[in-house]
Amino acid sequence: MSAGSAATPRPRPAPRPVPRPAGALARAGAQARFETGILLRNGEQLLVALVLPVLALVGLTLAPFPDLGSGVARIDVVAPGTLALAVISTAFTGQAISTGFDRRYGVLRLLGVTPLGPRAMLAGKVLAVLAVEAVQVVVIAGVALALGWSPALAGLPAALVFGLLGTWAFVALALLLAGTLRAEAVLALANLVWVLLLALGGVLVPPETLPGGWSGLARLLPSGALADGLRAALGAGTVDLVALLVLLGWGGLASLAAARLFRWSD
Repeated sequence: MSAGSAATPRPRPAPRPVPRPAGALARAGAQARFETGILLRNGEQLLVALVLPVLALVGLTLAPFPDLGSGVARIDVVAPGTLALAVISTAFTGQAISTGFDRRYGVLRLLGVTPLGPRAMLAGKVLAVLAVEAVQVVVIAGVALALGWSPALAGLPAALVFGLLGTWAFVALALLLAGTLRAEAVLALANLVWVLLLALGGVLVPPETLPGGWSGLARLLPSGALADGLRAALGAGTVDLVALLVLLGWGGLASLAAARLFRWSD
């Protein structure tokens, strides 16, 4: 075979473009979808986040006790308090327990050194909490409306602000708890705090109806401030400035403490 009849070399394929890493928003969104799926598939979390608040809403609305104050329909007191309880259940109890066990098993430490990064991971947790809270609001508000609730539509923007501030404060408290204690202690303490806030935190029962000196103390707790703010917004369409300042104070202090004391691994 002559040199002129040699086979023509095949053209090399064009190099494939190097994939670009996902942006911070995309990473946070992916983590949020993952966290939301975990929260919604957790039977214990659904019990605390949806079943118990709905049972409390129906029971306290239909029962003649305890005393919820005079001059206001029971549903107008109980419905905003149940929404506050839903925020506490998801933003505090659920996040504290899940983050505590993620920390124990080394998940936080490993995710912190991946392309996800600590900030995107935190953003994903917050977005997941907000997604679950949206489901809670739809369910609880639907049941409350069926029971005769008529919220003040003019107070919806203020209620949204209080909901976001309450979420911030309780997520910060959850991270503070989960980042400083062992997972078993977080599990026990988070559930205990949930029960105590439910009974004495001014959530379902207004602070002014609590016995003794608990009334003033409940107003200074983030649970009482969140519930009072929602009751004022959804009941009268007004803004409770004291409750707003209390939530801002708790959110700021808890965030600073969590940023300083949080440990990524045991």
